[in-house]
Amino acid sequence: MISAATLHTAWENLPLADLNDIAPGRTLVLAPHPDDESLGCGGFIAESCARGILPIVVIATDGAASHPQSKNWPPERLVRQRRQEVQNALTKLGLPTENLFFLDLPDSHAPVSGPDFEKSVDTLIDLAKEHRCATFLTTSRHDPHCDHEAAWLMASEAAKRLSRTLLTYPVWSWTLPPETHLDDIMPSGWRLSIETHLSTKRAAITAHESQYGRLIDDDPSGFVLPENLLSRVVRPYEVFIAS
Repeated sequence: MISAATLHTAWENLPLADLNDIAPGRTLVLAPHPDDESLGCGGFIAESCARGILPIVVIATDGAASHPQSKNWPPERLVRQRRQEVQNALTKLGLPTENLFFLDLPDSHAPVSGPDFEKSVDTLIDLAKEHRCATFLTTSRHDPHCDHEAAWLMASEAAKRLSRTLLTYPVWSWTLPPETHLDDIMPSGWRLSIETHLSTKRAAITAHESQYGRLIDDDPSGFVLPENLLSRVVRPYEVFIAS
């Protein structure tokens, strides 16, 4: 067991490494929702694109559940909006839209087993084979959200079946209370300097305008990206944990 405070400190002190040492070759990035790709590894994507090693980005869920009480933004409209937002965000990071794929799983109900899980894993495997991806990159298994857990399980299974490397990036696990105890050991991995891409990453995150509470104003209970998360992910480095 390890406390979240200890884990956070360990992540913040991982050694800095070059992109090619962290994830040589092409990477398949699996994001649970439209915005997790920018929040957790926007700098990684930007640096990969700058080097001409364009990753494949897969969005697991449709993003329909962020504002369930909104009358102006029913699920169908919100899905279209969030799909456009992630396209805009990745364009800012330098990734062409043909490198973006959607599993269209239900937001907050991504499967962790069963036929839809297996279908999703098969899709990831097919994409990794087609695009010759050497690494799977997805959210931390400690992220406290059911869809993040599902994404981690899918990427883990796909990586295992293909004998590929699996790396993870923290998003919501940065916000775990310090005293939270986790079933883990001291992590290994790296930090990637993204200082040259920091303003680009900010722009990519901001492109997810529906998640800032300004675009959708008729659902007071709707999701809003919190400052305690943004302050953790908008830093001059990103963290990648070896699994």
